[in-house]
Amino acid sequence: MAEVDLTSVGKVYPDGTRAVTDLDLHIADGEFLVLVGPSGCGKTTALRMVAGLEDISEGEVTIGGRVVNRVPSRDRDVAMVFQSYALYPHLSVRDNIGFGLSLRKLPKAEIREKVDRAARTLGLTDYLDKKPRNLSGGQRQRVAMGRAIVREPQAFLMDEPLSNLDAKLRVQMRAEIARIQRDLGVTTIYVTHDQTEAMTLGDRVAVMKKGRLQQVAAPQELYDRPANLFVAGFIGSPAMNLVQGTLSGDAANPRLEIGGQTLTLPAEVLTERPALASRLGGDVVVGIRPEDMEDSELVETPEGSGLASTADLVEAMGSDVLVHFAIEASQVVTEDTKELARDAGTDVLGHLESPRTDLVARFSPRTRVKVGDPVTIRVDTGRLHFFDIESGASIWGTDDAAPAREDEE
Repeated sequence: MAEVDLTSVGKVYPDGTRAVTDLDLHIADGEFLVLVGPSGCGKTTALRMVAGLEDISEGEVTIGGRVVNRVPSRDRDVAMVFQSYALYPHLSVRDNIGFGLSLRKLPKAEIREKVDRAARTLGLTDYLDKKPRNLSGGQRQRVAMGRAIVREPQAFLMDEPLSNLDAKLRVQMRAEIARIQRDLGVTTIYVTHDQTEAMTLGDRVAVMKKGRLQQVAAPQELYDRPANLFVAGFIGSPAMNLVQGTLSGDAANPRLEIGGQTLTLPAEVLTERPALASRLGGDVVVGIRPEDMEDSELVETPEGSGLASTADLVEAMGSDVLVHFAIEASQVVTEDTKELARDAGTDVLGHLESPRTDLVARFSPRTRVKVGDPVTIRVDTGRLHFFDIESGASIWGTDDAAPAREDEE
């Protein structure tokens, strides 16, 4: 096991394309760190620089205190698990797992012991004599992981290892990977596009956008206190609703105007976010998690805590109901929201002709709301998020600094 450090790491390809900029990350000994972000954000490039599969253009990478910038991949003492299983079809599971050990000319008895131990850890003991073609996708991925485990590396590097599996297998393998990493205690860097994977697997999660680190924190902290609009919109499923609003009133009675409707804010909001006091009378971006909204027919809804609308779409999910609705408020269009829309494959400019913003609420399954029904949505105003329109930075204390941004590049 070992610590892994990336210090001011950058990657520029020969054609001038910049994939990673000024990346600083410290992965502690035995930590499980997840790199997450949209396609093309630089997360896989960063992982490949740690592995030695990409040259490092700038900065320094250390593994176990040793600078490895110019150390060949085979000598870095790391094991990589790829998206594709990359198994040898003509070899048995036993021989696939032990292949790297055979190349190192280890004694056969030692190879057998290590392979058997890894197979027990992965539940593959009954499959050691089978060929990969006789295995399911999940079993093949376990074999690929077994090949990494037997090497007993200083660090595991995993590049979207579950993306080829169906939804049910992904859930099962997430649990397996978490258990194995916990049992082995090996430093692990895991790359994924799936924020659910990131939140359920990582001790900490690092969110990237356009080659830059946006925030690194424990999963719950990312969810509760996102650093900026991009992190807020990327973490959470369904995604956080983002809408433009105006703060009004005074410190004793703050209010939020959204599309002609008024929400009363509890005084604690200004206590928790003192920087909001200076924004009274000005516009902000408001973030509302779907789970912080409920059907007013099911819960007490004091005056100033409801938004009136019409249900445009109702999706019964069993454990909850997703209700889509719109309010007459300006859509938030920034570099962050454009990037989020591109990643989701939607058109962020869809309603710019009219002051309308689509939102989604997560209602209790007890709701009776149907498509076309008028609905009042109870908003937990104590759990709203606020962001600066210009910088996209989350508004908290007066000393908060907006993250470095080079969206114009």
